[in-house]
Amino acid sequence: MIFQKTIRNEISEVGVGLHSGEKVKLTLKPGAEGQGIIFKKTNQKKESQVKVNPTIVLDTRLCSTIGNKDFQIATVEHLMSALCASGIDNITIEVSGSEIPIMDGSAITFIHLIKSAGIVDQQAPKEFIRIKKTIEVRQEDKFAIFEPHQGFVIDFTIDFPHPVFKTEDSHVNIDFFQDSYVQDISRARTFGFMQEVEALRSNGLARGGSLDNAIVVDEYKVINKDGLRYKDEFVRHKILDAMGDLFMLGKPLLGKFTAFKSGHELNNKLIRKLAENPDTWEVATLDLENDDTAHLAKQYQDSKSEYDSPDYITKL
Repeated sequence: MIFQKTIRNEISEVGVGLHSGEKVKLTLKPGAEGQGIIFKKTNQKKESQVKVNPTIVLDTRLCSTIGNKDFQIATVEHLMSALCASGIDNITIEVSGSEIPIMDGSAITFIHLIKSAGIVDQQAPKEFIRIKKTIEVRQEDKFAIFEPHQGFVIDFTIDFPHPVFKTEDSHVNIDFFQDSYVQDISRARTFGFMQEVEALRSNGLARGGSLDNAIVVDEYKVINKDGLRYKDEFVRHKILDAMGDLFMLGKPLLGKFTAFKSGHELNNKLIRKLAENPDTWEVATLDLENDDTAHLAKQYQDSKSEYDSPDYITKL
Protein backbone atom coordinates (compact mmCIF):
# COMPACT_ATOMS: atom_id res chain seq x y z
CA MET A 1 0.00 0.00 0.00
CA ILE A 2 1.13 3.55 -0.73
CA PHE A 3 0.63 5.52 2.50
CA GLN A 4 0.04 9.14 3.37
CA LYS A 5 3.07 11.23 4.25
CA THR A 6 3.92 14.21 6.41
CA ILE A 7 7.16 15.84 7.55
CA ARG A 8 9.08 14.50 10.53
CA ASN A 9 10.08 17.81 12.18
CA GLU A 10 8.91 21.39 12.33
CA ILE A 11 11.07 23.69 10.19
CA SER A 12 11.12 27.42 9.39
CA GLU A 13 12.54 29.74 6.76
CA VAL A 14 12.48 33.52 6.29
CA GLY A 15 12.23 35.26 2.95
CA VAL A 16 10.72 38.17 1.06
CA GLY A 17 7.32 38.35 -0.62
CA LEU A 18 7.58 38.89 -4.38
CA HIS A 19 4.77 41.42 -4.62
CA SER A 20 4.58 42.84 -1.10
CA GLY A 21 8.32 43.09 -0.50
CA GLU A 22 7.66 42.23 3.16
CA LYS A 23 9.82 39.94 5.25
CA VAL A 24 7.91 36.73 5.91
CA LYS A 25 8.51 33.79 8.23
CA LEU A 26 7.30 30.46 6.85
CA THR A 27 6.93 27.50 9.23
CA LEU A 28 6.08 23.94 8.20
CA LYS A 29 4.66 21.61 10.86
CA PRO A 30 3.79 17.89 10.75
CA GLY A 31 0.12 17.13 10.08
CA ALA A 32 -2.11 14.37 11.39
CA GLU A 33 -3.38 11.57 9.16
CA GLY A 34 -6.28 12.74 7.02
CA GLN A 35 -5.74 16.37 8.03
CA GLY A 36 -4.81 17.56 4.58
CA ILE A 37 -2.90 20.76 3.89
CA ILE A 38 -3.76 23.66 6.21
CA PHE A 39 -2.55 27.24 5.87
CA LYS A 40 -2.50 29.49 8.95
CA LYS A 41 -1.83 33.21 9.06
CA THR A 42 -0.16 34.14 12.36
CA ASN A 43 0.47 37.90 12.22
CA GLN A 44 -2.99 39.04 13.25
CA LYS A 45 -5.07 39.16 16.41
CA LYS A 46 -7.41 36.42 15.24
CA GLU A 47 -5.37 33.46 14.03
CA SER A 48 -7.09 32.20 10.89
CA GLN A 49 -6.70 29.07 8.85
CA VAL A 50 -8.02 27.35 5.72
CA LYS A 51 -7.80 23.80 4.45
CA VAL A 52 -6.71 23.43 0.84
CA ASN A 53 -9.52 22.93 -1.69
CA PRO A 54 -10.32 24.58 -5.06
CA THR A 55 -12.72 27.15 -3.62
CA ILE A 56 -10.22 28.84 -1.28
CA VAL A 57 -8.44 30.35 -4.30
CA LEU A 58 -9.64 33.96 -4.21
CA ASP A 59 -7.46 35.64 -6.83
CA THR A 60 -5.43 34.36 -9.77
CA ARG A 61 -3.92 37.59 -11.08
CA LEU A 62 -0.11 37.27 -11.14
CA CYS A 63 -0.20 34.35 -8.67
CA SER A 64 -2.58 32.09 -6.76
CA THR A 65 -3.97 33.79 -3.67
CA ILE A 66 -5.92 31.77 -1.09
CA GLY A 67 -7.89 32.63 2.04
CA ASN A 68 -11.33 33.60 3.28
CA LYS A 69 -13.10 36.73 4.55
CA ASP A 70 -10.59 37.06 7.39
CA PHE A 71 -7.26 36.81 5.57
CA GLN A 72 -5.38 36.14 2.35
CA ILE A 73 -2.05 34.51 1.51
CA ALA A 74 -0.60 35.08 -1.95
CA THR A 75 1.90 33.18 -4.13
CA VAL A 76 1.20 29.73 -2.70
CA GLU A 77 1.78 27.82 -5.95
CA HIS A 78 5.55 27.19 -5.70
CA LEU A 79 5.27 25.74 -2.19
CA MET A 80 2.22 23.70 -3.18
CA SER A 81 4.13 22.36 -6.18
CA ALA A 82 7.01 21.23 -3.94
CA LEU A 83 4.62 19.59 -1.47
CA CYS A 84 2.91 17.67 -4.27
CA ALA A 85 6.23 16.55 -5.77
CA SER A 86 7.51 15.45 -2.36
CA GLY A 87 4.39 13.36 -1.75
CA ILE A 88 3.23 15.33 1.31
CA ASP A 89 -0.46 14.79 2.16
CA ASN A 90 -0.76 16.30 5.64
CA ILE A 91 0.97 19.46 6.83
CA THR A 92 0.30 22.74 8.61
CA ILE A 93 1.82 25.83 7.01
CA GLU A 94 2.14 28.95 9.17
CA VAL A 95 2.82 32.29 7.48
CA SER A 96 3.64 35.54 9.28
CA GLY A 97 2.69 37.77 6.34
CA SER A 98 0.39 38.10 3.36
CA GLU A 99 2.53 36.11 0.95
CA ILE A 100 4.65 32.96 0.76
CA PRO A 101 8.30 34.10 0.36
CA ILE A 102 9.52 33.93 -3.23
CA MET A 103 13.00 32.54 -2.38
CA ASP A 104 14.83 32.17 -5.74
CA GLY A 105 11.63 32.19 -7.81
CA SER A 106 11.49 28.42 -8.19
CA ALA A 107 10.49 25.50 -5.94
CA ILE A 108 13.95 24.17 -5.12
CA THR A 109 14.25 25.99 -1.77
CA PHE A 110 10.96 24.44 -0.65
CA ILE A 111 12.14 21.01 -1.80
CA HIS A 112 15.28 21.46 0.32
CA LEU A 113 13.16 22.65 3.27
CA ILE A 114 10.87 19.62 3.11
CA LYS A 115 13.84 17.28 2.69
CA SER A 116 15.57 18.88 5.70
CA ALA A 117 12.44 18.41 7.84
CA GLY A 118 12.31 14.75 6.86
CA ILE A 119 9.51 12.87 5.11
CA VAL A 120 7.71 10.08 6.98
CA ASP A 121 5.02 7.54 6.16
CA GLN A 122 1.80 7.53 8.14
CA GLN A 123 -0.64 4.66 8.67
CA ALA A 124 -3.52 5.72 6.42
CA PRO A 125 -3.54 4.91 2.67
CA LYS A 126 -2.69 7.79 0.34
CA GLU A 127 -5.74 8.92 -1.62
CA PHE A 128 -5.46 9.98 -5.25
CA ILE A 129 -7.99 11.69 -7.49
CA ARG A 130 -8.29 9.43 -10.53
CA ILE A 131 -9.66 11.10 -13.68
CA LYS A 132 -12.40 8.91 -15.19
CA LYS A 133 -13.67 11.14 -18.01
CA THR A 134 -12.21 13.95 -20.09
CA ILE A 135 -13.11 17.40 -18.82
CA GLU A 136 -11.90 20.78 -20.07
CA VAL A 137 -12.15 24.55 -19.83
CA ARG A 138 -11.46 27.02 -22.64
CA GLN A 139 -11.00 30.77 -22.87
CA GLU A 140 -10.49 32.17 -26.38
CA ASP A 141 -7.54 30.15 -27.75
CA LYS A 142 -6.39 28.97 -24.30
CA PHE A 143 -7.40 25.64 -22.83
CA ALA A 144 -6.78 23.21 -19.96
CA ILE A 145 -7.85 19.56 -20.09
CA PHE A 146 -7.93 16.55 -17.77
CA GLU A 147 -7.92 13.08 -19.35
CA PRO A 148 -7.75 9.55 -17.91
CA HIS A 149 -4.19 8.24 -17.69
CA GLN A 150 -2.28 5.62 -15.71
CA GLY A 151 0.10 7.97 -13.91
CA PHE A 152 0.41 11.74 -13.72
CA VAL A 153 1.42 13.64 -16.84
CA ILE A 154 1.57 17.37 -17.52
CA ASP A 155 1.75 18.41 -21.17
CA PHE A 156 2.19 22.18 -21.43
CA THR A 157 2.64 24.59 -24.34
CA ILE A 158 3.28 28.34 -24.09
CA ASP A 159 3.05 30.91 -26.86
CA PHE A 160 4.50 34.39 -26.38
CA PRO A 161 5.12 36.76 -29.34
CA HIS A 162 8.65 37.60 -28.27
CA PRO A 163 12.05 36.68 -29.79
CA VAL A 164 13.30 35.02 -26.59
CA PHE A 165 10.53 32.39 -26.70
CA LYS A 166 11.63 29.89 -29.32
CA THR A 167 9.00 27.55 -30.74
CA GLU A 168 11.10 24.44 -30.13
CA ASP A 169 11.46 25.35 -26.44
CA SER A 170 7.81 26.15 -25.78
CA HIS A 171 6.44 22.65 -25.21
CA VAL A 172 7.30 20.09 -22.52
CA ASN A 173 5.67 16.78 -21.60
CA ILE A 174 6.56 15.36 -18.18
CA ASP A 175 5.45 12.03 -16.69
CA PHE A 176 5.93 12.44 -12.95
CA PHE A 177 5.69 8.69 -12.33
CA GLN A 178 8.85 8.28 -14.42
CA ASP A 179 10.66 11.64 -14.69
CA SER A 180 12.39 13.62 -11.95
CA TYR A 181 10.64 16.71 -10.61
CA VAL A 182 13.79 17.68 -8.70
CA GLN A 183 16.03 17.59 -11.75
CA ASP A 184 13.59 18.54 -14.52
CA ILE A 185 11.21 21.09 -12.97
CA SER A 186 12.08 22.29 -9.46
CA ARG A 187 14.71 24.89 -10.43
CA ALA A 188 12.63 26.63 -13.12
CA ARG A 189 12.08 30.25 -12.06
CA THR A 190 9.19 32.63 -12.45
CA PHE A 191 9.62 35.17 -15.24
CA GLY A 192 8.41 38.59 -16.30
CA PHE A 193 8.87 41.31 -18.87
CA MET A 194 10.81 44.46 -18.01
CA GLN A 195 7.99 46.80 -19.05
CA GLU A 196 5.50 44.81 -16.96
CA VAL A 197 7.80 44.84 -13.91
CA GLU A 198 8.06 48.63 -14.12
CA ALA A 199 4.27 48.95 -14.40
CA LEU A 200 3.73 46.61 -11.44
CA ARG A 201 6.14 48.56 -9.24
CA SER A 202 4.43 51.82 -10.09
CA ASN A 203 1.23 50.20 -8.77
CA GLY A 204 2.87 49.00 -5.55
CA LEU A 205 3.50 45.42 -6.71
CA ALA A 206 6.63 43.35 -7.42
CA ARG A 207 8.35 45.19 -4.55
CA GLY A 208 10.35 42.09 -3.66
CA GLY A 209 11.22 41.14 -7.23
CA SER A 210 14.82 41.13 -8.45
CA LEU A 211 17.15 39.29 -10.80
CA ASP A 212 17.88 37.00 -7.84
CA ASN A 213 14.35 35.59 -7.80
CA ALA A 214 13.02 35.94 -11.35
CA ILE A 215 13.98 35.75 -15.00
CA VAL A 216 13.51 39.20 -16.50
CA VAL A 217 13.15 39.70 -20.26
CA ASP A 218 13.62 43.02 -22.05
CA GLU A 219 12.53 43.69 -25.65
CA TYR A 220 15.05 41.26 -27.08
CA LYS A 221 16.68 39.00 -24.50
CA VAL A 222 16.99 37.57 -21.00
CA ILE A 223 18.86 40.16 -18.93
CA ASN A 224 19.92 37.85 -16.06
CA LYS A 225 23.72 37.55 -16.28
CA ASP A 226 23.67 33.79 -15.64
CA GLY A 227 21.05 33.16 -18.33
CA LEU A 228 18.62 30.25 -18.10
CA ARG A 229 18.85 27.13 -15.95
CA TYR A 230 17.07 25.09 -18.64
CA LYS A 231 16.89 26.02 -22.32
CA ASP A 232 13.09 25.77 -21.98
CA GLU A 233 12.91 27.18 -18.44
CA PHE A 234 9.85 29.33 -19.19
CA VAL A 235 7.52 26.43 -20.01
CA ARG A 236 9.04 24.30 -17.25
CA HIS A 237 8.11 27.01 -14.75
CA LYS A 238 4.56 26.95 -16.11
CA ILE A 239 4.52 23.21 -15.34
CA LEU A 240 5.83 23.96 -11.83
CA ASP A 241 3.01 26.49 -11.34
CA ALA A 242 0.38 24.15 -12.75
CA MET A 243 1.42 21.33 -10.44
CA GLY A 244 0.91 23.66 -7.47
CA ASP A 245 -2.40 24.96 -8.79
CA LEU A 246 -3.77 21.47 -9.42
CA PHE A 247 -2.71 20.31 -5.93
CA MET A 248 -5.30 22.74 -4.58
CA LEU A 249 -7.58 19.71 -5.02
CA GLY A 250 -5.92 18.51 -1.82
CA LYS A 251 -4.95 15.13 -3.26
CA PRO A 252 -2.47 14.05 -5.94
CA LEU A 253 -3.80 13.25 -9.41
CA LEU A 254 -3.92 10.13 -11.53
CA GLY A 255 -4.51 11.52 -14.99
CA LYS A 256 -3.14 13.69 -17.75
CA PHE A 257 -3.26 17.48 -17.71
CA THR A 258 -2.84 19.19 -21.09
CA ALA A 259 -2.59 22.97 -21.31
CA PHE A 260 -2.13 25.55 -24.00
CA LYS A 261 -1.37 29.10 -22.78
CA SER A 262 -3.03 28.29 -19.45
CA GLY A 263 -2.32 30.13 -16.21
CA HIS A 264 -3.52 30.27 -12.61
CA GLU A 265 -7.04 31.35 -13.58
CA LEU A 266 -7.71 28.58 -16.09
CA ASN A 267 -5.99 25.98 -13.91
CA ASN A 268 -8.30 26.83 -11.02
CA LYS A 269 -11.39 26.88 -13.24
CA LEU A 270 -10.54 23.36 -14.35
CA ILE A 271 -10.17 21.91 -10.83
CA ARG A 272 -13.37 23.68 -9.75
CA LYS A 273 -15.20 22.18 -12.72
CA LEU A 274 -13.77 18.77 -11.85
CA ALA A 275 -14.91 19.08 -8.23
CA GLU A 276 -18.39 20.06 -9.41
CA ASN A 277 -18.67 17.01 -11.68
CA PRO A 278 -18.11 13.95 -9.45
CA ASP A 279 -18.90 11.57 -12.31
CA THR A 280 -15.61 12.57 -13.96
CA TRP A 281 -13.36 11.35 -11.12
CA GLU A 282 -13.05 8.99 -8.19
CA VAL A 283 -10.89 8.61 -5.09
CA ALA A 284 -8.37 5.80 -5.57
CA THR A 285 -5.56 4.12 -3.62
CA LEU A 286 -2.50 2.30 -4.93
CA ASP A 287 -1.64 -1.09 -3.44
CA LEU A 288 1.61 -2.91 -4.17
CA GLU A 289 -0.17 -6.20 -3.37
CA ASN A 290 -3.11 -5.61 -5.71
CA ASP A 291 -2.66 -6.90 -9.26
CA ASP A 292 -4.71 -4.02 -10.68
CA THR A 293 -2.61 -1.26 -9.12
CA ALA A 294 0.73 -2.90 -8.27
CA HIS A 295 2.57 -1.68 -11.38
CA LEU A 296 1.37 1.90 -10.92
CA ALA A 297 2.11 1.78 -7.19
CA LYS A 298 5.66 0.62 -7.91
CA GLN A 299 6.13 3.43 -10.45
CA TYR A 300 4.90 6.00 -7.95
CA GLN A 301 7.08 4.59 -5.19
CA ASP A 302 10.16 4.61 -7.43
CA SER A 303 9.48 8.19 -8.51
CA LYS A 304 9.73 9.29 -4.86
CA SER A 305 12.91 7.35 -4.14
CA GLU A 306 15.13 10.32 -5.04
CA TYR A 307 13.83 12.12 -1.93
CA ASP A 308 15.23 9.28 0.18
CA SER A 309 18.69 9.60 -1.36
CA PRO A 310 21.21 11.48 0.85
CA ASP A 311 22.94 12.91 -2.25
CA TYR A 312 19.84 13.97 -4.21
CA ILE A 313 20.93 17.65 -4.10
CA THR A 314 24.20 16.81 -5.86
CA LYS A 315 22.22 15.55 -8.85
CA LEU A 316 21.06 19.06 -9.71
